[in-house]
Amino acid sequence: MFQCVHGVLVLSVLVTFAACNAPPVPLDDIFIEKTFVPEQCVRAVKVGDYVRYHYIGMFPDGKKFDSSYDRGSTYNVFVGKKQLIEGMDKALVGMCVNERRLVKIPPHLAYGKQGYGDIIPPESILHFDVLLLDVWNPEDGVQINTYNTPATCSRKVEVSDYVRYHYNGTLLDGTLFDSSHTRMRTYDTYVGIGWLIAGMDQGLLGMCVGERRIITMPPSLGYGENGDGSDIPAQASLVFDVVLLDLHNPRDGIAVTNQVVPESCTRKTVAGDFVRYHYNGSLLDGTFFDSSYSRNRTYDTYVGRGYVIAGMDEGLIGVCVGERRTITIPPHLGYGEEGTGTKIPGSAVLVFDIHIIDFHNPSDSTDVTVTYKPEECHKQTKKGDFIKYHYNASLMDGTSIDSTYNYGKTYNIVLGANQVVPGMEDGLMDMCVGEKRHIVIPPHLGYGERGVTDEVPGSAVLVFEIELVDMEEGLPEGYMFIWNDEVSPDLFAEMDKDNDEQVEPSEFTDYIMQQVNEGRGRLAPGFDPYRIIDNMFSNQDRNGDGKITAEEFKLKADEAAAHDEL
Repeated sequence: MFQCVHGVLVLSVLVTFAACNAPPVPLDDIFIEKTFVPEQCVRAVKVGDYVRYHYIGMFPDGKKFDSSYDRGSTYNVFVGKKQLIEGMDKALVGMCVNERRLVKIPPHLAYGKQGYGDIIPPESILHFDVLLLDVWNPEDGVQINTYNTPATCSRKVEVSDYVRYHYNGTLLDGTLFDSSHTRMRTYDTYVGIGWLIAGMDQGLLGMCVGERRIITMPPSLGYGENGDGSDIPAQASLVFDVVLLDLHNPRDGIAVTNQVVPESCTRKTVAGDFVRYHYNGSLLDGTFFDSSYSRNRTYDTYVGRGYVIAGMDEGLIGVCVGERRTITIPPHLGYGEEGTGTKIPGSAVLVFDIHIIDFHNPSDSTDVTVTYKPEECHKQTKKGDFIKYHYNASLMDGTSIDSTYNYGKTYNIVLGANQVVPGMEDGLMDMCVGEKRHIVIPPHLGYGERGVTDEVPGSAVLVFEIELVDMEEGLPEGYMFIWNDEVSPDLFAEMDKDNDEQVEPSEFTDYIMQQVNEGRGRLAPGFDPYRIIDNMFSNQDRNGDGKITAEEFKLKADEAAAHDEL
């Protein structure tokens, strides 16, 4: 009933001074010694509150007569409603959760003259070691304390939304009873339709993705009088530390934002087009899961044909080359309830920041635009002509591939000889010297799906700015040599310089080159003349002995299809 503190005796709730060895003085009121006070006291017990506390009941000599610890459950009761002995009713008022008090109660505020059966004798002073674990009031609702708000919040949780969140669940005294973090998986649920306890249903409303809040709820909005049967006691207040990672509604479609459209957009994607684009993929809370940039290669696919997730199929329709946009895709248009396993969780909203590099359609042909044409144009290029031209080559997004100007010389080819990609063959036809063109070549008329290693990506659309510098008319189709004059009737004799009745390769070559140099004959331009002549000789040398006889020469001369012979 007495305590010696710093040389004085402390009696009841009033302070009386006496020597430490003074005789005992009876208690007139309860005596409270605060043996532990928490640093923070968010709430103190008031009359009418409901409390959960542990206690050990002792007599002044230290003999224990009761303990809630021995029963393995807290003592749960309303304060100030005469459900306790009067002294305990008074002692609990003002206590904080996790506060510990040693309470000494005189008999008239305890069990008085009657005592309590065989346990507490009459006129007993009682000592209680009390630890308060929980306090709430029947009037309490959900309490929300937001301690982190994202800089931007484009959307807040509403009734019937589906959310993904992490949480730590504790009792009011800080005892952890559950955590999604320990399971390394978010808690995923609909809000406001009864899938959650009522307090959480209310506490999640109005949250933004990235927001963190403390949601405190009384048992009436939690697990009530029965608890959950294991980790959550009956009549327990619950505290949830929540971070919202994701939210969507089953009615959501894709959302397209942050559009940056180039000034010039002559064509937009339609279903069936083949698109090359870069992307960064993240979850709604900003967690990165994939990027085409990290692979240093675009993602290439048909759109509107089911080759990509439904939301991306839709989001890639109607875009221009060079356009950037953010596509937000709800899970039912993404990877659904299952996700992808490691990178994309089930029921996750996906955010793609995309950049369209190029697109084409398999039905596309070479697109030719004449940007300059000289006033006089006497001849136009055709198959077989030997032409010289300059070009600047780039991809659709403007990335430079190559330029003849870098080398200080023209690019020279024979049209129709498969010396350039088919799209370029088309683009160079019917040109005048001095003419300039803008040529767009789809990949199936360019370098196809494989592209050119380290130069042209696979399935890339090519853009050429070309200028025809010079042209030399070719021979008729199928011919590699023609006569400009009448053919000599003594052709074999003229070739056979040594008159040995046979023409050697050197004699044949010297003769043909002489005719060309003197203007009587013409070889197809743009090819190695000696290879053409070797071909001509091989065709005349019927038996392949390396010599042409008069008989072989005549026989060959009679063949109508011998265009590259004589």
